[in-house]
Amino acid sequence: MKIFISIAFILLLFSCSSKPEGPVVIISLTSDKKSLQIKGFDAAVINDIARDSSSGAWQTLMPVYKMPADTDLKNLQQVQPGRYTINNNIVVFTPDTAFATPQSYFLRYYDFDKGSTLTDLIKSRSKPGALHYSDLIFKP
Repeated sequence: MKIFISIAFILLLFSCSSKPEGPVVIISLTSDKKSLQIKGFDAAVINDIARDSSSGAWQTLMPVYKMPADTDLKNLQQVQPGRYTINNNIVVFTPDTAFATPQSYFLRYYDFDKGSTLTDLIKSRSKPGALHYSDLIFKP
């Protein structure tokens, strides 16, 4: 009986301990409102992605979109073309065409760690392999 209680206590400790959260992504416009700054990633991760020779790596990981008038159509929007650069461990997105003042935009941030455990799948009722993302909305 003591062994059962000890095992149950250890399992309870493991289930209650929270795994470290992923990066907290923060976006802001530059002072001239021509570029979007994306903060919150580890410098090693940023530099590792920056070494990728394909130009679409950043656009695949952190695409920027125009917000449609009908927000139910967000998933059908074309990616906002632009250039990603790194400045002091901050990813900077500069669109090919300037951000329009009355227009809203959003950055889709994919959280690849979320949903990777059985507990995450049970809690969220999502399907294995489903992508989890957050849409971070901004206005110039």
